[in-house]
Amino acid sequence: MIEVGSKHPRIRDERFLAYLRRQPCCTCGATDAVQAAHIRTGSILHEKRETGLAEKPDDRWAVSLCRMCHTTQHRQNELAFWKDRGIDPFVLALKCYL
Repeated sequence: MIEVGSKHPRIRDERFLAYLRRQPCCTCGATDAVQAAHIRTGSILHEKRETGLAEKPDDRWAVSLCRMCHTTQHRQNELAFWKDRGIDPFVLALKCYL
């Protein structure tokens, strides 16, 4: 489903987001309160454009994060968050969205 009215039509995939919510947190392994967390940062290498404040990326650019890690992802520089954990979020998202 494409969400109309945003700056760039967002491709939605509710089944994929529900799948992510059933997975453990990809950073700490927690299984409680797992959320589908969208990666906002862009990557030319992975053909993912950066998204603005008023929009979310396509759902294929989401990964599983527990509530605490998801909050930290938003409070910290996103690339620093992933680098500190030794995870390439773009590769992870692409692997999850097969």
